[in-house]
Amino acid sequence: MKKQTAGREHLGELAPKFAELNDDVLFGEVWSRESQLSLRDCSMITITALFSAGLYPQLKSI
Repeated sequence: MKKQTAGREHLGELAPKFAELNDDVLFGEVWSRESQLSLRDCSMITITALFSAGLYPQLKSI
């Protein structure tokens, strides 16, 4: 799996600790647990949580 660095690239100077947690913990540890939950299932859970919370702008694809 390719290492996630979006947090450091976009937030590294403004919020270095947040960028570190985003990249290393969220994407590095949580999303890499494919033996426990597939990436597809993680994505579906994330989309469902965002939709349920009414956070529609975050669902927009790039």
